[in-house]
Amino acid sequence: MSVKLRLRREGTKKKPHYRVVAADSRAPRDGRFIEILGEYHPLDDPSTIRIERDRALYWLGVGAQPSLQVKKLLRIEGIWQEFKPDDEPSRVRPDAPPVPNPSSAVAPAAPEAASEPAPEASAQPAPAPDDAPAAAPDDAKTDAETEDEG
Repeated sequence: MSVKLRLRREGTKKKPHYRVVAADSRAPRDGRFIEILGEYHPLDDPSTIRIERDRALYWLGVGAQPSLQVKKLLRIEGIWQEFKPDDEPSRVRPDAPPVPNPSSAVAPAAPEAASEPAPEASAQPAPAPDDAPAAAPDDAKTDAETEDEG
């Protein structure tokens, strides 16, 4: 049995809200599910997202595949960053707590490189070579322009 994390539609006509559920991939959208993980209210301003972090991480850990929308919601909540630290979130909610990056705890690999001074970049542009042809003056007229005037 393959498990998917997906949205289950609830609410009335034109006023949907969704539950994030772990369900068998063969079950219908609003049919049987294994566990409710959270809820999503898209019509609230701003939209309300509540997902149980530990249960979502459990299901992702045992191989459940999230739908595209659930994956976006997990990224917004910071849960996907915990599960796959290499993936960058596409958007971060301003009220979401910051998620520590476990790879940032590693010490720098080359401390010698930090002690060397950085080379200074010169502020002046490089001079042009002397043997380069001089540019034509802007006010010089071409032969075609002088014939048109006459």
